[in-house]
Amino acid sequence: MNAASVTGTGETPNPPPAKCHPLRTRHFRNVWLGATISLLGDQFYLVALPWLVLQLTGSSLVLGTILMVAAIPRAALMLVGGAVTDRLSARYVLICTATVRTILVGAVTALVWLHAIRLWHLYLLTFAFGIADAFTLPAGPALVPTLVDASQLQSANALMQGSAVMTQMIGPAPAGLIIKFWGIASALFLDALSFLAVIAALFKVPEPPKIAHPSGTRPSMLHSIAEGLHAVKSDSALLFLMVIFATLNICIAGPVAIGLAALGKFRFASAAAFGTFLSCFSGGMLAGMALGGMVKKPRKRGLQFIAMSALCGIELIGIGIYPRFGAIASLLAVMGLGAGFVNVQFSTWIQLRVERAILGRVMSVLMFSAVGLTPISYAVAGVVAHWSLPWLFAGAGAILLVTSGAATGAKAAREID
Repeated sequence: MNAASVTGTGETPNPPPAKCHPLRTRHFRNVWLGATISLLGDQFYLVALPWLVLQLTGSSLVLGTILMVAAIPRAALMLVGGAVTDRLSARYVLICTATVRTILVGAVTALVWLHAIRLWHLYLLTFAFGIADAFTLPAGPALVPTLVDASQLQSANALMQGSAVMTQMIGPAPAGLIIKFWGIASALFLDALSFLAVIAALFKVPEPPKIAHPSGTRPSMLHSIAEGLHAVKSDSALLFLMVIFATLNICIAGPVAIGLAALGKFRFASAAAFGTFLSCFSGGMLAGMALGGMVKKPRKRGLQFIAMSALCGIELIGIGIYPRFGAIASLLAVMGLGAGFVNVQFSTWIQLRVERAILGRVMSVLMFSAVGLTPISYAVAGVVAHWSLPWLFAGAGAILLVTSGAATGAKAAREID
């Protein structure tokens, strides 16, 4: 792998002409609308599945194992998903995974409707969804540069990521109402139906030209994965970025999902408090993504990311030291603002820096850093929260501060621009 493949001389062949906004680019607009509808449908699934498991078993332990069954193949196959994306195409991978999801959710919907659903059906469903996630997560960011011009990438990423956060905010409430009045099968049916929107949009997108491997022959799957890992390892700035992403994931995912739930339950005795905390974090992220998409010529991205990581550490420590409702809500909103801003900035930076021929594999490493380590974060947070909630937040914050300090001393990280 030569240096050019890492530092980003590759460009999308025949990109669409630059326009004021990516929504004026027809194929991107259609994919964005289809993806938003599909993401909204996902919220119906995410509410219906736990409710169905608890209805069948009454066991939170079983629910935990169901979620772990999805997390394991997602993490284990993430790098394979990136290699397959580069070997075939992001468009083809996303069409296949969305089609499989439609069939699976449709089948489970029918079983629920017929009162024939069994627990092993749900284990099979979540395992298959975990496999699909391993291919979808790297393919999604790899698709965007094939739809828009380089000058539109930042706004396009803000729209895509903003849709994910927005649907997380507005989707669960109507999903709960539909389950209450029309049943679980209705919610699952709407999720299955929502996949058709993104499939239809992707079918209208022309297949991008194939990029030949420098050797002239197609390498093995293991060699393809090794190329992606080497691309990250040989680029010191990219490697530092992955390390910080992994640290952020471990230090934030568990405290937010488990620590905030415990605070809501044991300190405030209110599920509404927990929900409010999550809404504050999501609302901050949405605002940060909108802001990140509006900044046309960002400077010193490396220092921005290091500063955001350090501020997240300070905010987590603040939650541990001063666990008051208003303070927690405010700190989470500011934390979400910073996270949303740099997510847009760095998605764009990576898409511009990395050659498209290996973008799927590099994105798979990034997604593994950002998503694949979540089960570890959950496990550690559960143990620490059982011992001491204040130390869960303060300890996670301290780790982020140390990591940020180390990154500040690295020239490659500071000079990311």
